[in-house]
Amino acid sequence: MTAWRITGGDMLVGIRLTPGAAREGLGGRWTDEAGACWLAARVRAVPEKGKANAALIALLADALDWPKGAISLESGDTNRLKRLRIAGAARDAARLSPLLQTWVDMT
Repeated sequence: MTAWRITGGDMLVGIRLTPGAAREGLGGRWTDEAGACWLAARVRAVPEKGKANAALIALLADALDWPKGAISLESGDTNRLKRLRIAGAARDAARLSPLLQTWVDMT
């Protein structure tokens, strides 16, 4: 099971966010009680007024070299478990999937 999937022309990525972290980064796997896999992410921003969500989108956009405006929060606005939609990512899945897998496999 992966932390992402292609849906239409977009890619949905499941992320477990830790806001208020000492350092920012992507890496690690978190598995929920249902067995679903989530990519772990950390941001320095605090979870108030959408700051952590905005920081997560900026972090992912920079790491994937993808336009920030093409990444949106699909679900999990006030939850640690988030689903992000990367618009148009299906056409570049051959490049993005290995990057995401590398981050998921990090410990």
